[in-house]
Amino acid sequence: MSVGMSEAVDPGWAEFGRQLRFHRRRAGLTQLQLGRRVGYHHSFISRLESGLREPPFDLVSRLDAVLETGGQLATAIASPRQSLCVPGRFLTAPTLFSPIPGADTPGTEVPLAAQQWPARLPAEGLACPLHGTAGCATPDRSSVTDLLNGLTKPYDRASEVVGAEVELLHGLTAVLACLIREAFAQVTDACVTTVERLLRGVARWAEAVNSTGRLPYGQLRLAAQYAQVSGRLRMERGQSGVAMAWFGHGLRWADAAQDAEARATLLSDMCTLVRLDGDAASMLVYAEAIGAVDAKRRWMATLADLYQARAYALSHDADACRRHVSMARRRFARLDDRDRLEAPWLSGAEGVLRLESAIGGALRDLAVMTDDRAVARRAIEATARSYALLPPMMHTTRLLLTLRLADSWACAGDPLAAVALAQPVLKEAVCARELMITAELRGLHSRLAGRWGDLPEVREYRERLWSVSE
Repeated sequence: MSVGMSEAVDPGWAEFGRQLRFHRRRAGLTQLQLGRRVGYHHSFISRLESGLREPPFDLVSRLDAVLETGGQLATAIASPRQSLCVPGRFLTAPTLFSPIPGADTPGTEVPLAAQQWPARLPAEGLACPLHGTAGCATPDRSSVTDLLNGLTKPYDRASEVVGAEVELLHGLTAVLACLIREAFAQVTDACVTTVERLLRGVARWAEAVNSTGRLPYGQLRLAAQYAQVSGRLRMERGQSGVAMAWFGHGLRWADAAQDAEARATLLSDMCTLVRLDGDAASMLVYAEAIGAVDAKRRWMATLADLYQARAYALSHDADACRRHVSMARRRFARLDDRDRLEAPWLSGAEGVLRLESAIGGALRDLAVMTDDRAVARRAIEATARSYALLPPMMHTTRLLLTLRLADSWACAGDPLAAVALAQPVLKEAVCARELMITAELRGLHSRLAGRWGDLPEVREYRERLWSVSE
């Protein structure tokens, strides 16, 4: 290093460093021990404590969890600091707040009073955008209502929520958890309208905070969560263009807030979207990008393997598909406490449900491409394991897995079993608006009609399908 050269110390980073040093010493840990627990070299911990590096937000949430601070470190880094630039100048790239889909027009919305209000975060897999998984209490539902009304007007009223920033971020996360539960049963126009109205309000709020010279960490992280849900709802309704637009905005917001978890899950949704468009090459690109987010996180590597397995199945590469299925199972079995903290939806029965569903889908796709009945039987086994773990409220997923299981039986050479499974849900499947259900039904119909169209049971199935389609 050149003599006389020194690194500038940001006042906000310095305060964070002082608090980090205090909590580390209180916990009785050395920098080396703490670094090993959170996956960083001890020299980086040293530089954080000296105020020489801006703390990555995903690391801050892990530090809070390991040191049991109750979210104090995240609060410190997210607290308003003296503006580092002239108000009105953007700290982030202006394109971060480029035009977003939709408009604030009147429409039916979900009555939030009817939903069970979460007492604490995380809820429905959503961590606090400021304090991560520290277990923040959510504000009372009634106290959030007025703030929500002020936030989501078509014009900027961000100044009205400045004094209640933490409360509103907690409240908005709780609201999103309620809306996710609502969508489990059925994706309605009201659900889509409500999520996107709130998302546009959060985006305006983030832009207003950014223009004061303060990077809106919490608002950007929350906006990425809302964008992901909005994209999923649009994707399920077959609106792939709007869905990809929301995923793209969410990815930019997650990157600006250094939210690695959101980046990985958004890329996962992009994999699903391009798969539904039949684009195996793009799916493989996005799947590999999931694993590149952070190679040390096993849950991300597991997701990367699952999506790569399906991409290779669609590309007729049986060996690569099987290899990634095996790696996904091995990595899933080795998920640790940190993985379960960051990706709670991969824990317990829900985690097994998701794993087996993804593997069943990949193997069914491979059976379609290779006409391998042994692979189809493995798809039946995986899908049946997933189906058995479905909770009652996941009606849409139950319908999707029923159709996939029927299609797997068709691929295995048993059209009668396929018809027996599909017949009872035909009307519901035809009336469903979800793109993934339509795709499953179309594939099943193609297999049955193409191979066993002359069987009486299949003819009856086709007649039933035509009658409910009218």
